[in-house]
Amino acid sequence: MSARLQEFGAFLAGMVIPNIGAFIAWGFLAAMFIPAGWFPNPRLAALIDPVILYLLPILIGFTGGRLVHGIRGGVVGAVATMGVAVGSSVPMFLGAMAVGPLAGWLIRAFDRGVQGRVPAGFEMLVSNFSAGLLGLGLMLTGYTLAGPAVEGLTTALGAGANAISKAGFLPLIALIIEPAKVLFVNNAINHGILSPLGIAEAKVTGKSIFFLLESNPGPGVGLLAAYALFGKGNARSSSPGAILIQFFGGIHEMYFPYVLMNPLTILALIAGGFSAASVFVATHAGLVATPSPGSILAEIAMSPKGGLLPVILGIGVSALVSFAVAAPIVSRAGGDAPLPVPVPAARPEAAARRPRSILFVCEAGMGSSVMGQSILKRKLRDARLEVHVDHSSLSELPPDTEVVVAHGSLVSRVKELAPGARIYAVDQFIGTPVYDELIKDLSAAADKG
Repeated sequence: MSARLQEFGAFLAGMVIPNIGAFIAWGFLAAMFIPAGWFPNPRLAALIDPVILYLLPILIGFTGGRLVHGIRGGVVGAVATMGVAVGSSVPMFLGAMAVGPLAGWLIRAFDRGVQGRVPAGFEMLVSNFSAGLLGLGLMLTGYTLAGPAVEGLTTALGAGANAISKAGFLPLIALIIEPAKVLFVNNAINHGILSPLGIAEAKVTGKSIFFLLESNPGPGVGLLAAYALFGKGNARSSSPGAILIQFFGGIHEMYFPYVLMNPLTILALIAGGFSAASVFVATHAGLVATPSPGSILAEIAMSPKGGLLPVILGIGVSALVSFAVAAPIVSRAGGDAPLPVPVPAARPEAAARRPRSILFVCEAGMGSSVMGQSILKRKLRDARLEVHVDHSSLSELPPDTEVVVAHGSLVSRVKELAPGARIYAVDQFIGTPVYDELIKDLSAAADKG
């Protein structure tokens, strides 16, 4: 169940994260030019609604279709999304996340069905007309049916979330968010639920607390600080570096293995998340757009005019509470324990020849995979090995990939997508011996070659 939810979260992240720059552009646009913004300007503020109602959903729909069937799927996904976007008066992010991949799947099914059956010379005609007619049909359907239906769902979710917030129960969401994060299904919650709710609220008020709930780096910093002071062995030695990457780089995956190493520390994260949300609610904190990645620098940049102090206060309180709860748990624990993830032998059989490239894979292809790529490049350079290293999201993993480095929780899915690849599974992203074992295998292959 968690594996399927993780795959779902990875797919959602693959639709949203490549477009985060556009979301940030809209956030700054709204923060600067609304009547209560930094530089009120009615003429420039006229851009706010078209961007959130049309541009952002269409980008998501295009990306969702492209993930399923390349550029062709993306184009049909964008056309289909236009229907649900115009057919609704609220930002249609949930609709885009549904119709974009659906459009990609349908055009892919059509292409496979007619493959080899189109007379020579008519391929372009069939290709263009099939995409146009299918896109038109989906656009009209979305305008008349899907748009109003998803608008009702979005409105209901927003009303429910606001009611929970006003009733004072919003901090309890930490009971869901923090365990979900360490099980690597945070993207399903953040990009599938919280971000659309936050954008809808920010459109009205100029900021939203929903942008803060999952992205807050405070609980993770508190946990890692406890390991840095009271941990043992490799966990203690690697935690200071993890703090820097998590807090300033915004890669929250850095602290997940430390929780899996000692599951009782999840209580510290829940306590930190609960305390942060309580402070955010009490001080009416919020951000103008999604901070991605969840770095303290991004949190500061996305804070609205006059709203920085509540954001910093909530993050700081959550770090202190998380540290206070984690410290006795960590200090009483034994040495490093094996992580409860399905990690196979970390050192596969070395190939007879050196691979042309290595791919570091994570859920969204924008966080831990980029960091892992950087570490591998440095180690390869130090070892004087010339092998190309790239990064990718799980959903875009090429089936002919030769060597993959990924977290152990993604191994089963990597095997399905790239059955011929050699997989090096890591349980943490810095300080792992797996990188050195990979270098050793590459050096041995080079000696044979």
